[in-house]
Order: sequence, then structure tokens, then C-alpha cells
Amino acid sequence: MNYDYFVIAGYFALMVAISLIFKKMASNSTSDYFRGGGKMLWWMVGATAFMTQFSAWTFTGAAGKAFNDGFAVLAVFVGNMVAYVFAYFYFARRFRQMRVDTPTEAVRRRFGSTNEQFFTWIIIPLSVINAGVWLNGLGVFASAVFNADIVTTIWITGLAVLAISMLSGAWGVVASDFIQTLVVAVVSIACGGVALYLVGGPVEIVQNFPGGFFMGPDMNYPLLMVCTFLFFVVKQLQSVNNMQESYRFLNAKDSKNASKAAVMALAMMVFGAIIWFIPPWASAILYPDAATQYSSLGAKASDAVYLVFAREAMPLGTVGLLMAGLFAATMSSMDSALNRNSGIFVRSFYSNIVRKGKANDKEQLRAGQIACLVNGILVIMMAQFFNSLKHLSLFDLMMQVATLLQSPILVPLFLGIIIRKTPKWAPWATVIVGMFVSWSVVTIFTPEVVMGWFGVEEITRREISELRTIITIAAHLIFTAGFFCLTMLFYREESDTVKASTDEFFNDVDTECVAEEGQDIVDRMQRAKLGTLVIYMAAGLSLMMLIPNPLWGRLLFLACAATVFAVGYGLRKSAQIDAPAKHVLKTSQ
Repeated sequence: MNYDYFVIAGYFALMVAISLIFKKMASNSTSDYFRGGGKMLWWMVGATAFMTQFSAWTFTGAAGKAFNDGFAVLAVFVGNMVAYVFAYFYFARRFRQMRVDTPTEAVRRRFGSTNEQFFTWIIIPLSVINAGVWLNGLGVFASAVFNADIVTTIWITGLAVLAISMLSGAWGVVASDFIQTLVVAVVSIACGGVALYLVGGPVEIVQNFPGGFFMGPDMNYPLLMVCTFLFFVVKQLQSVNNMQESYRFLNAKDSKNASKAAVMALAMMVFGAIIWFIPPWASAILYPDAATQYSSLGAKASDAVYLVFAREAMPLGTVGLLMAGLFAATMSSMDSALNRNSGIFVRSFYSNIVRKGKANDKEQLRAGQIACLVNGILVIMMAQFFNSLKHLSLFDLMMQVATLLQSPILVPLFLGIIIRKTPKWAPWATVIVGMFVSWSVVTIFTPEVVMGWFGVEEITRREISELRTIITIAAHLIFTAGFFCLTMLFYREESDTVKASTDEFFNDVDTECVAEEGQDIVDRMQRAKLGTLVIYMAAGLSLMMLIPNPLWGRLLFLACAATVFAVGYGLRKSAQIDAPAKHVLKTSQ
């Protein structure tokens, strides 16, 4: 009997329950649907901020990178940690204080309506591409687990994510992110603990990792490793803290909760970054031929290393739990993107351009659901396209999409919240310059050319991959960001037609956002609903003790269930609801 199917079925049942429970909370207004009305508590917002940086790519492409190259994989995640530190001290509360429902509404307030339309039609396609990468990563892994067709897997998973996003909007998205954070934590801690026991502890990993743990194989220039870490800090600082990604903090009920959310995301990133890479690091020692077990995946073969570990070392049912974690990671990233895109389309295009302010709230809500459906189908088709790129590993695919396509867009959306006096053409012009910079990196300033400047004629495949990322980030830091900063020289206050709206925008950004009176009712509702769902999840985990496993395997599932139950019980206890809330608060500003 394949117990993994029962585990995954239970997970999807929990996701459906989330959609149904939170559906009503998302149906009151478009603000509720697109950002939960700005009423969410810090631990919910922190979970979604964390999970949007954690897709199935982490368990597949990043795990493959860890298996092959050791410590180097942490460059991305150290960058995330630094980014969340900056979010806590500066960005998170300011994003909440923009007082908008969608990121492009913030772009309009900061840069004017022309830039709003420009970024609307840049952000939506880019989000579709990113979500396609995430969904493809899940399809690769799921097809290897169940010997299923990748395309079929992509469609089934994509439609499941789409259903959650359409039904319950931001409330369902963020609630599912919190539940999915627990799923990922349970999987990571269980696998990490067993991996450490089998390999003999962290010292054994450092000492016995093939090719050296800190440098890894095929790396002849230590300076490349240093540059990788430094430039990834720059990249992730922009990737996390920009107006496009501000939507995660727009959900918070006030400025303080937004900042607390950043701290929670930071804490989980610090803890998780080490835990979830222990199994692939250990597998490089315990199962050095793990990548050959799925040679049909081509360059993506090593991306299935987590699956090899779960099958070889973990008790029965763990593969199903691992797949639930993978579904959780992908769904959290994809449903957030779908929800954000639908909000951007409705608020910045449909209601302003198509209907010219005539669409009421109900019409906008329906338009948002239709936009969500169309975006979801496009993501599924994009994932199918990426599946055809057999020559690229998932790590390289993700890095190329993020550095070549995303970086030019993020530069003005990151610097625009810091630099306050720029001409209104600066944002879109910066993106165009950035796209030219990306093209130059691909066609002219290749790793081979750059290393040739230093007299190096031969470099390994891994060094080429690391250099391509470093060169792209450095080029955008120097030329793209430099261009945006230089536009300040052309700013003329007397000819600035959007000065009034920009001044009003920054006045709001500098003014603390305080939750409305009566918010405690919604707070208790959040704790009660999620507490109940988490307890259901704990009950499902406890049923895994019935799977015929050795005693240690059953005790492992018991410990996981007990931990999750404690979280659910704590939430229910803190809710202290005497009677169901029968009224809904106005949208928090």
C-alpha cells in the first residue's frame, strides 16, 4: 500500500478547508480580497513573507546546488537574512504606510499614472514567468516520486493553487501560507534530525563533504565565493524590499505588525536555511550516486536528492509528507503571485482604463477572480515550457530569470522608496537601460570574456555559472542603479506635474499606520480559525503513527504531531472568543 498518497490527500483536504473557512472574509470588498483589508496579524504576515521566498525550488534546485557544491548554496539565503534586517529597520513599516491595496497603486502615487501602466504590464508577465519556474520545479519532483507525467502533474497542481487563490483571495493565501510554514518546518526538522544522526553530526559533514564543504568541487578561485555572497546580499536586498514585493506587508493591520512580520521572517530564514540543507549535504556523503537514480531528468537529476534521502533514510509516509511540503512551498509562492496580479490588473487597468472609475466593488471582485483564472492558466503553460529546457538545472534557471529579467524592474521600485526627487521618466527609462544591461551580459560580457581580462583562459562549468550571476548583479548595481541615481540631476521641481501626489505619498510613508478601533475582533477570529485548522493538521499527523514503521519512525511522527498541536492549541487559547463576530470592520487605512 502506498501511504504517501493518503498523506498528500490529507494535505489537499486541509487546503480546501482553508479556502472554505476564509472565503467569507474575502468576499466583503476588493480590499479584503486583494490584501485582507489590511487587518492581518504579524505572525500571519511574517509567514507569508517567509514562504514567498521559499518555493519548491528550495527543495529541488537549491537542494541540488547544496548536494553538488556544499556551503555555496547559502549565499541566496544569507542575502534574504540581511534583506529582512533592513525590512525590520526601514522598509516593512513604510510599505504598510503607503496606504494602498496593490503595489502598482503605490507606483502611481510615487511616480504617476504613466509609470503605473508601464509597471502593470511588466510585473504581471514577470510574475507569470517566476511562478512558472516554481511550478515546473514541483512538477519535476512530483513526477519522479510517482512516476507520473510531468505535464499532468503541472496541470493538477496548478489548478489546485488556482482554486485556493480564486475562492478566498488574500485571506486564504496568507492563512494557507501559515499552515504551509508548519508543514515545511515539520518536514525540514524531521529530515534534518535523521540526516545528522545518520551522517554522524555536523562535523562529519564539514570534514567529509566531497570536494570540500566550504568551496565544493570545481572551484579554483576562492574570491569567486566571496563575491557570490556579497553580490547576493545586494540582489536579495532589492528582491525583498521593493514596491512590487510590498504586497506581503500591505496585509498587516498596522506599522508595528508589519515590522514584527519582518522579524518573524528573518528568524525563520536563519533557522530554516541551515535545517533544510542538512539532508542534501548529508546525502552527498551517504548517497554520492543519488543524482544518477533519476538520470531521465537530465541536468535536473541532482534536484531530486531530497526524494532519494526520504526514500532511503526516512520512515514510510515521509515521502508523502515531503511532497506535501513541496506542494506547500510552491502553492504559497504561486497563490501570492496570482492574488497580487489580479489586484494589479483590476485596480491599475480594469477599473481605471477599461471602466474609467465606473466599476463598483462587486464588479471589481469578479474581474479580479477572472484575472486570477487567466493568470493561473498562463503560469501552467509557462511551467510546461520550462519543462522543455532539459539542459538547465533548476538552480541555474531560477538564477537566470531572477538576475536577467527581474533585476532591471526591481532597481527603480527599490530605490524609489529611498530617493525622493527624480523626473517622472526615470523609472521606465531605468528598466529599459536595465534590459540593455542584461542583454549585454548575455551576449558581450560573458564569464569567459571577463575572466580573460585577468588572464584566465580555462574555467569550470560551475565557475561559469557563479560568474554569470555575479557579473549580472554587478552590472545592474553599477549601470542600472547608477542610471536611476543620475536622473536626480535632471529633476526640476517647477516642471514636476506629479509633485503634489508624490509629496502626499511620502507624507503617508512617514506617518505611522494605526489599527482601527475594534480590530481585536478580527484578531481573535484569525487566531480561532487558524488554531482550529492547525489542530486538524496535528490530528492528521498523529494518524501517521498507524503506518507500519519501526518504533523510532512512529515516535518521530508523534513528536511532529505534538509540536503542531501545541501551536494550534496556543492559538485557540489566545483567541478567547465568547461569541462569533457578526460584523466586519471597515478597511483599515
